[in-house]
Amino acid sequence: MSLIAAARRRTANNSASSAASSAAPSSVLPGVCVGVVVVGLAVSAWAPHDRTTWLLEVVWVLIGLPLAVLARRRFPLSGLLCCLLAAHALVLALGGHYTYAQVPLGEWVKDGLGLSRNPYDRFGHLMQGFVPAILVRELLVRTSPLRGSRWLAPLTVCACLAFSAVFEMFEWAAAVIGGHAADAFLATQGDVWDTQWDMFCALIGATVSLLVLSKWHDRQLTRLAG
Repeated sequence: MSLIAAARRRTANNSASSAASSAAPSSVLPGVCVGVVVVGLAVSAWAPHDRTTWLLEVVWVLIGLPLAVLARRRFPLSGLLCCLLAAHALVLALGGHYTYAQVPLGEWVKDGLGLSRNPYDRFGHLMQGFVPAILVRELLVRTSPLRGSRWLAPLTVCACLAFSAVFEMFEWAAAVIGGHAADAFLATQGDVWDTQWDMFCALIGATVSLLVLSKWHDRQLTRLAG
């Protein structure tokens, strides 16, 4: 009997160790993401092309990062969402440092593909739909009766489009107030349909995000709830 009890204790200890090791990355990941974002912000703030443009581009990060940190105990985010938010923050920081029309990576793509404009702005607006889609989805699944509902996906896309439209109004207000000084922030690059393209890119990004990441996101939310 003592041998059986000892074996059971060893099995329990091994199971606890396995659970602790599997849980460790999820507890470390948010801190790693915060560190990466802070370093990225610090680097991007060093001698940016235009200080006002930098601030306008990263203001969302400056607001969202402290909120996420303060709410981490009451409302911890899934690992997938943490990584996506960190990636989006870096995209914003890079665009803020160079301005979206002059990001070197976009210039390389422009020259390599023979494009007429720097495509980093389009990529930024794809991300503006791709990442908020998972953020909105997580909020709706965890705080509303929409989990498993057929309305979850369309309402998520609608919310992303609404945010994109609000951002375009924000750009319009910056143009009205700043005049030509806001050109670097607008990054229209001479495209009269830039506003429509921006919202369309957000729509595509949100749709692709839900199609590709929803099942993965559901698994993470199930583990988070358990």
